[in-house]
Parts: sequence; structure tokens; C-alpha cells
Amino acid sequence: MREHILNSLGNPKQLEKLYRENKVNFKKEFNSVYPNIKENTIAQIWNERLNFENEEISFGSHSELLFVIIASIIAGLIAKLPQFIGINPEYFYPRNIAFVVFPLLTAYFAWKQKTQTKTLAAALIAILVSILFINVLPNSDTSDTLILASIHLPLFLWAVLGFTYLGDDLKNYQSRLDFLRYNGDLVVMTSIILIAGGLMAGITLGLFRLIEIQVEEFYFQYIGIWGLAASPIVATYLVQTNPQLVNKVSPVIAKIFTPLVLVTLVIYLIAIIFTGKDPYNDREFLLIFNMLLLGVMAIIFFSIAEKSKNSGNKISTLMLLGLSIVTIIINGIALSAIIFRISEWGITPNRLAVLGSNILILTNLILVTYRLFKIVKDNNEIEKVENSIALFLPVYSLWTVLVTFVFPIIFNFK
Repeated sequence: MREHILNSLGNPKQLEKLYRENKVNFKKEFNSVYPNIKENTIAQIWNERLNFENEEISFGSHSELLFVIIASIIAGLIAKLPQFIGINPEYFYPRNIAFVVFPLLTAYFAWKQKTQTKTLAAALIAILVSILFINVLPNSDTSDTLILASIHLPLFLWAVLGFTYLGDDLKNYQSRLDFLRYNGDLVVMTSIILIAGGLMAGITLGLFRLIEIQVEEFYFQYIGIWGLAASPIVATYLVQTNPQLVNKVSPVIAKIFTPLVLVTLVIYLIAIIFTGKDPYNDREFLLIFNMLLLGVMAIIFFSIAEKSKNSGNKISTLMLLGLSIVTIIINGIALSAIIFRISEWGITPNRLAVLGSNILILTNLILVTYRLFKIVKDNNEIEKVENSIALFLPVYSLWTVLVTFVFPIIFNFK
């Protein structure tokens, strides 16, 4: 698409044809090349056309709205399957909760971006294989590999979603960053929808209590669950049709939380020393430690993806550099703790999974930190920081495949 746009700058009819064939991909590719062609008058006109921020809320086309409504209904039906067909909820939800949303989001982007048949077929096969695999795993309360597969399956489906989102641009680092930005915007918009839904639920239940009608069970069993299932789909639809709703909120959140998380982590590390907490022998503490690490890594990645929109602020760069360095320290502690536990008590699926993920994260963090350090000296290096993040996304995806599908087999489903 990018080459077609560049070759058609002198042919307005061809540009219009390219735009109508795939509007989403056209806009994405045009925006990525616009800095290099902004002196061209036709490019300037297209830039205004594509990026004009309409203050009014758009609800897209009728077909898109219908697609979202149908997808939301299907999501609710999947979430209610245990009740409809008598499946044990404790069996169904840990294994299948990710299938409530991710396949439908994948279908949305495949439809909206007119994904090629081979890409769509690959995504469909991956989803069907994962449904079959996770549901035929032996049901055992003591199976570590079952728990690991259930935890990593949503990450695998997230990777399938990214594969569909990228379409023909799998090797395009900018497109990978756009996918990360979409995820950040999705979290913001979904949170807003859930907060609004919670307020609506509180008002509704309160009003019915005043007239002594108990609707709590009905409300949560049907409206509540359907609303939870549909919220990411509706949020995606709103983000895609109205990017102006969150494209100014997300950078603000990134700027606010980066220094706050940095200060919190420094205080936390000091507190660990004074409290004498030991991640080497305390399994629960090590688990929380690693969850903290994943959360901070998500903040770093999201902040860097947003920073590319406004790369001139050196203070924010220093904050991100400091946060990355502190996170490397935390990662180093967690990694040494898991190596210690393996050397003392041997390899288990859980320890191997944590070890692998920590090594991947530490490697990526060191690369990102090095690039951030280079930005302090030369602000033009921001693209290399982005690339160091985009480069690792397929690596993380392969790791989720390994833990989800290979670990249960090599550890004999234990």
C-alpha cells in the first residue's frame, strides 16, 4: 500500500481508488509516509482529509454498527454458555474466557480492513486449534501446565488479533506500534465504558429498591454479563470510528503515570530492604513481584508508543529512562530468585515459564534502556526505541505458543 500511495501522488483518481479499497490501511500507511512528502500539495490535501478532527461523535456506517451489535450479542451468548448448556462454570471460564472477546475483535478487524483470505484462514485455524486444545486438556486441580496454558492462551489470542490487525504489514514496525497504541486506547475506552456501566447499574438497582422490587440477580445475570462481554467490542468500535475521543487522553495518562510509577517503585525497592521480604524463598511474594514487573513493562511500552507523537520532551525521556533502569533492577532480582529456586528445588513448569518470560523481558528492557539513553543525547533516536519494542512482539508471541501448546505435552500434562 505504501508504494502504491507514493507512486500515485500525481494521479488523484488512483489515490481515491486505493482509499476506497481499504480506508483503514490507506490512512495508516499515508500517515507513516506523510512526513517525507508533506511538501506535495496533493499530500497536504489528503492529510487534511484523513486527519481532520471532527468534534462530533461518529457512529460509522450502518453495516459497521450492525456488525458491532451482532458481535456484542454473540459475545454475551458465549459468556452465558455454561448456563445455557449446563457446563460447569469452574471448568469453562478459566479455559475459555478469552474466547468471549478476542475472536470477535479479530473478526471485526478482518472485516473492517478487508483482510486477505490466507491471513483470515490462518487466524481462523489458530483460534479453532486453541479452542480444541485447551478444552481437551485433562481436568486436574493440580496441573501446573493447565494453569499456565489458561493464563497464556489470552496472550496467544492477543497475538492472533495483532496478526489480523497488521494484515499485510507483519514486518512493518510502525504498524506494530499502531497496534500497541490501539491496545492502550482500548484499555482507556473500555475502562470508561465499565465505569459508566457501573454507575448505570447502581442507579438502576437503587431505583428499583425504592419500590421494593429486587432485580439484582436478573440484572447481573443478563444485562451485567452481556455488558462486560460487549464492552471491549464497543470500545474498539468507538476508538476506530472516533480516534479523537482518546488520542489526547492516552498521552496524558502516560505522562502522569510514568513519574508516579517510577517514584512508587523506588520507594517499593527501599521498603523491601527494610521489611526483609525475601523473593528467594517466598513463592507468593515472587509471583506478585513478577506481576508487578509485567504491569510496569506494559506502562513503559505504552508510554514509548505514545511518546513518538511528541518526542521533543527530554524530561519525559529521562523519566522513562529512570523507570526502565529501576525495572531492570526489579527484573534482575526476580530472575536471580527464580534461578535460585530452580537450582535448589529443580525445574517445574511454573519455574521454567517464569524463567523464560523474565529472560525475554530483561533482554527487551536492556535494549529499550540503551536506546532511551541514546535519545538523551540525540532525540532523533526515538524511532530506534520504537523499533526495539516492535522487534520483540513476535518473540513474545512465540513464547506464548510454547507455553500454551508445548509445555503441557513435554511435562506430560502435569
